[in-house]
Amino acid sequence: MTKNFRFFFILSFLVTTFAGTLLKAQVKQGQLVDGIAAVIGNEIVLESDIEEYINMSKQQGSPVGDKCEIIESIIHNKLLLFHAKKDTLIQNRSKELKADADNRFQQMLSGFPSEKDMLAAYKYRTAYEFKAAIEKISSEQYYQGEKYKLITKGVDITPSEVSAFYDTYKTQLPQVNDEVRLSRIIMYPKLTDAHKQEIIDKLKKIKAAIQGGESFENQARIYSEDPGSASNGGLINNVAKGMMVKPFEAAALNLQEGEISDPVETEYGYHIIQLIKKSGKIYDVRHILIASTPNAEEIKAAKNELQKVKAQIVDGTISFKDAALKYSDDKSTKFNAGVMTGQDGSDNLEKTKMDPVDAYQIAGLNKGDITEPYEIEEGQSKKKAIELIQINDIVPAHTLDITTDYERIKSIALNQKKGNIVDQWIKSKLPDTFISINNRYKDCKFKTDWKRESLMK
Repeated sequence: MTKNFRFFFILSFLVTTFAGTLLKAQVKQGQLVDGIAAVIGNEIVLESDIEEYINMSKQQGSPVGDKCEIIESIIHNKLLLFHAKKDTLIQNRSKELKADADNRFQQMLSGFPSEKDMLAAYKYRTAYEFKAAIEKISSEQYYQGEKYKLITKGVDITPSEVSAFYDTYKTQLPQVNDEVRLSRIIMYPKLTDAHKQEIIDKLKKIKAAIQGGESFENQARIYSEDPGSASNGGLINNVAKGMMVKPFEAAALNLQEGEISDPVETEYGYHIIQLIKKSGKIYDVRHILIASTPNAEEIKAAKNELQKVKAQIVDGTISFKDAALKYSDDKSTKFNAGVMTGQDGSDNLEKTKMDPVDAYQIAGLNKGDITEPYEIEEGQSKKKAIELIQINDIVPAHTLDITTDYERIKSIALNQKKGNIVDQWIKSKLPDTFISINNRYKDCKFKTDWKRESLMK
């Protein structure tokens, strides 16, 4: 594939690039810590940023270009970021980004046994440092994305342009691996009334213990089943309004500071919530969660129920589409005939990138076949569910072709068109932007003339 024909990832380029290098020690004027590679306006690129990008790309299996290509891409994005921060049309969302960073931290924490394990894995000393890093990454992503949208607002592509793009690049279009098109129905096992009451009674007992003198923090560490906050005494800081599920937020915002709620049911289970502080649309809470984890009998009942649904589909009593709408608990697919989509929004799912449990269940099945109901753990919360999948189509490996992959080719062509527009905008800003690149890169043959000034070696 030629250098001029690359997928344009301007919106997400910096999301992972600098994750491990955002919190360098403060540098005094004139002091060099790990080597400045470039300066764009007031944005600095360190040599360690470049190395981090290379390492990240290798870990993710992405192609890694030479250092000249990498630093040019980084300069390109940093220039976009520099001007985005000065654009008065882009709303300042610092408070929301801070709250979002705390939320992302909690979500990431749910994948580790403890906060200490997560910090060690990501090589951060404290939670404060890690949250600050997440916040900076989110901020850069936000500003770049908003500027990109402003620059490319209204840009579209015509069928004739798609055809011309295909004629030019069809020999360079990527190979698509074996794919499938699937639909699914998901059922969450229903807890019996007796099981629900058991959870509610347990939370009431915990609440009574807190009101009797036990600390909320200790009770959360002992009893809460929320992996993201239990080790922190149930504390969730800087929650922006609209961030939490509605029943949780409604209960929290109806409390007085220091007050503890009665048990509140959400899709995750039952909570007791203590409002710590509220300031405008931002609030701090502690909570204790007892998850709605179904027992063996409840799981078996859900499997039997979904087996009956499958029988209705097979005998033609109901279509899979209508069954998904009527019975599925998966909000992301039930209103779309149960059709599963990938991260790129496509209905085509590459087999090698599928969830291993789903891939195992459909192995050996043919178009039109339906799996038996089987147990899964759904989403980041690992919520137990029962799933039924129908194979809508099997797509063998092939090179993208305009007759069968028009929408994909259109998306690639549109991204390239937008990329070219942003490139032209970047060039128009060069006279107004201070750019200095270290002499270590003086022999690089950049695609853009960055009008470089030498930095000290």
